[in-house]
Amino acid sequence: MQWLAYSGRMEAAPDRVPAQLREIGERAERRIIALLDSELQRWAAVDPVLEEPFRELLRLVEAGGKRLRPAFCHWGHVAGGGDPTSSRALDAGAAVELLHMMALIHDDVMDGSSLRRGQATAHRLLSDRHATSGWSGEARRYGEGGAVLIGDFAFVYSDQLLDGASPQARAVFDELRLELCVGQYLDLAGTAMRTRDPEAALRIAVFKSGKYTVERPLHLGAALAGALDELREPLSRIGLPLGQAFQMRDDILGVFGDPSLTGKPVGDDLREGKPTSMLAFAARVASPTERALLDRLGGDDLSQADIERLQGVIEDSGARAMAESAIEDLVSEALEALAAAPITEDARVGLKELAGFVAWRDR
Repeated sequence: MQWLAYSGRMEAAPDRVPAQLREIGERAERRIIALLDSELQRWAAVDPVLEEPFRELLRLVEAGGKRLRPAFCHWGHVAGGGDPTSSRALDAGAAVELLHMMALIHDDVMDGSSLRRGQATAHRLLSDRHATSGWSGEARRYGEGGAVLIGDFAFVYSDQLLDGASPQARAVFDELRLELCVGQYLDLAGTAMRTRDPEAALRIAVFKSGKYTVERPLHLGAALAGALDELREPLSRIGLPLGQAFQMRDDILGVFGDPSLTGKPVGDDLREGKPTSMLAFAARVASPTERALLDRLGGDDLSQADIERLQGVIEDSGARAMAESAIEDLVSEALEALAAAPITEDARVGLKELAGFVAWRDR
């Protein structure tokens, strides 16, 4: 992987997705598409209306994505001496990615988001279809209800992909799902209450994204290799700081990212008032005038000019620099743990490459 020096740190060169991430991701994607194609044919034969939810799921899968969770599951499996070509590990990675599809669809409903990966969100498409078709009832409720059910389909199929896994692997997957729901609820409540507490922001970062993106997929892969007992703690020492770095990069991209790369409008997190460590820091050091502007976060009336002013407040307060510095420290912590971990050398190399991409990606 190429690296660029930037502001005193090492940053992954833009648009350089690791080849291993593409390869693992493509295998997981093919597995998911094959499953959904088969199920589409099965249920469309019962009633043509049932083609719609599967088409929407397939559309989201085919729109792309980083596929980090299958990659971390793969390397957790290899770390414990598992076969890198294992179909069981592939299914587990695909299961976590389908669970992620569910989370994205439900998250878009909760946030009222219009775009995902540069395309209309599921609830928005269904609402528009209802409106243009002149159907009975409220278009918004149809769209949101349909999207929730599409997410539920993804949830069920993710569970089916883990069928036959060991009890230990199932226990990890169950904990992963619970932690994801806990994180989503903390995020929902924190947004509603306009939380500016850095400790609360950290909890959200850990549970909403960090654990289920990095730590638990690593644990799941190791469990499938029969090596979780000896690798649980070493993989947590790698996965927890790296998962936090992943979420902090997401927070930065949510405020300052390039929409052509992120696939979402810039400033969406500000309009939603997402509780992040960056905003907590900015609120603590802001002037009364700046604090009054920050208090408007989450309001429907924020204009593009307001978003730009908020970006300036976050930048000038040092909050963005603080987040960048924290990411550096977290990655250093993860890499130190990686160097000391009793894992295979292939996994060490693969995880080191992923660490750079996770922390300094541009989408």
